[in-house]
Order: sequence, then structure tokens, then C-alpha cells
Amino acid sequence: MTMMNARVHPLGRCISRLAGGLAATLASQAALAVNDLPGGPKVNQLNLHEPVTRIAADQMWLHNMMLVICLVIFVAVFGVMFYSIFKHRKSRGAVPANFHESVKVEIAWTVVPFIIVILMALPATKVVVAMKDTTNADLTIKATGYQWKWGYDYLKGEGEGIGFLATLDAAQREMSDAGKPEGDNYLLKVDNPLVVPVGKKVRIITTANDVIHAWMVPAFGVKQDAIPGFVRDTWFKAEKVGDYYGQCAELCGKEHAYMPIHVKVVSAEDYSKWVDGKKKEMAAKADDPSKVWELAALVARGEKVYAANCAACHKADGTGAGPIKALDKSALVLSDDKSKQIQVMLNGAANGAMPAWKQLSDTEIAAVITYTKNSWSNKTGQLVQPAEIVAARK
Repeated sequence: MTMMNARVHPLGRCISRLAGGLAATLASQAALAVNDLPGGPKVNQLNLHEPVTRIAADQMWLHNMMLVICLVIFVAVFGVMFYSIFKHRKSRGAVPANFHESVKVEIAWTVVPFIIVILMALPATKVVVAMKDTTNADLTIKATGYQWKWGYDYLKGEGEGIGFLATLDAAQREMSDAGKPEGDNYLLKVDNPLVVPVGKKVRIITTANDVIHAWMVPAFGVKQDAIPGFVRDTWFKAEKVGDYYGQCAELCGKEHAYMPIHVKVVSAEDYSKWVDGKKKEMAAKADDPSKVWELAALVARGEKVYAANCAACHKADGTGAGPIKALDKSALVLSDDKSKQIQVMLNGAANGAMPAWKQLSDTEIAAVITYTKNSWSNKTGQLVQPAEIVAARK
């Protein structure tokens, strides 16, 4: 009996395998399933993002109005055309009219398009002019595009003096490298989101450090190019507390897909608390460039700087990838002439392929150079002090 029960018909085995494969497929799809992201993209989204600023709402209204006008023109033109084709077809004995000019027709097809253009141009001009009015801002923030992250500096208003870099969350990049996307905010989560108060006019000044980037948050109705050597500006006034997402909208290199924007809109009270906490955090992190560090402490500090800023291109193990040069066993890193690597960090190299990192503090640059000189197989024992970076900047 036991042997008979153990014997399975081939058809049964086939069905069992198909069922197992189907279950695995469904489980895989369930694992990859995502939901609407508040402030970000929706599943199967067809329309524009839900607006949270007056400008974005006006843009959506303008978009819908233009679609209605175009639809009416389409129906009218093709309606007349198909009616004429059907009504005056040859099988019904229609005879074509023989005439040359018609003043009424000439006037109609001149005046009607003119009126249509005016109806479209007036509201569009009003919205475009409003988009460019950056005066009387409550808060001014400079957004600088780097390959491939955003730098934010609060220039005017509450929070003046605050500055930080916003980089794709390391866990998000690991998921991408492993080909295992998870979460509704996949490739949109950053380590330091931009924080602004609700109901306040925020002016965003854009520029770039290397190539052209673009700062875009669809829910705000904002997209402004960030161009090296130029200063552009835009603005928004968020009317609702929440998290809002965007991305660099200008193809800026191989890491373009890993340059998200996350704006956290909070109440005025919470914003004041954030400003106070951020300033205390900056004060705690402020380093004395004249401080003399020991090797172990500087390497530990450099490891954190490297993971946040360098590992995306040079890899965590320093081996590089493709055109990105390896730091492990690099002649430049192993050289006794530390000034060469310092200059690369401060000024970049390879026509911008290696960006400049002047925005890092003297201690951070010294730490990351020291880390590369004493990690992996690079056991040079060399140490770069912050004071050497201060001297190189002059």
C-alpha cells in the first residue's frame, strides 16, 4: 500500500510543477507589488500629479482646458470632414461645386483660429508669469546639482546658514545593484530631505557644479534647470503638509537615475524645531581644521564620508567600474606625493568625470583621502591632516 501511494501519475507531477511555478510567480509579483506613493507617483498614473501648490493647480487646469479645446477642434474638423465625405459621395450623384474665392470662408478661417489662439494664450501667459515671480519669498534656498546628488544651502529666512547634501539612501542603491526593488519609494528615498514650512513662499535658486541637472517636483509644478556657471530660480508655496518627491529631469550621466529629490513640508512649529536641531547638529559636527588627528580616528571618519559620497562610483571595495578608476592599488592613491590626490578632490579630474568635492569640509576631505590610502590593499600608513587641505585651498 505504501509503495502504491508513493507512485504518482506523470500527469499529476506535471500539474504539481505547474502549480508550483504559478505559486512562485504570484509570490514574486506580490513581492514586487507597489502602492500609490503620497506626494509621488501613483500606480498606472495617467494624469498629472495631485497638485499641492496654486501654481500646480493652475497648470493642471490649463492642461485640461487645452485638451478640451483640442478635442472640440478635433471633433468639429473631422465631423465636418466625414459628414461631407458621406453626404457628398459619388454614389449619391453629388456634383462638386465650382467656385474660386469666398470672402466669408477667408474671414472665418482667419478669425476663428485667432480667437482660439487668444483663448489659449491669455491663461497660459498668466500662469507662466506667475511661475516666474520669485519676489517676496519667505525662504530662499540654493539647490546645487552634483554628479549625483543635491546640495542645499539656506540663504535667507528662518534656517539661514544651514547647508547639507542629499544623497540617495544607501539601502536603495543596494537594492538596485541586487536587482531586488522594494517599497513604494524605491529610488526616491534620500538621507537628508529638504525641509520647508507649509504655507510659506520658498524661492529655489538652482545651479550646478559639473553638468546640467534639473530640479523637478511635479506636485509643486516646479521644474528648473541647474546649469554650471549660471543661476536660475523658481518658487513654490506648498499648501499641504507631507512628503513630496521628484527627480533630476536632465540626463546628467550614468547615475542619473539615482538622483532623487525629497521635500518634506512641515508645520511652522515643526520647521522651527527642525532648524534648531539642524543648527545644533551642524555645530556638533563642525571640526577645527587645526586639530591634529590620529590615523585610526581619521580612517574611521573617512569610511563614513566614502560610503556617503564615493562608493556609488568607486564601489565599496574600491575596485571601480568601467571608466571609473579603481582606488585600490591606484598609483595616485599610493603615491607619497599627497598633494596630487588633494588637488583631484578639490578640483576634479578627467574633464568632470571625477567631480570636484570642495563642498566637503577640510576634515572630511582629509579623512576620505586618508581612508583610501589605508584601506583594501592600500596599507600606506600615510595620513592627511585637515590643515593640509586648508593650505591647498588657498
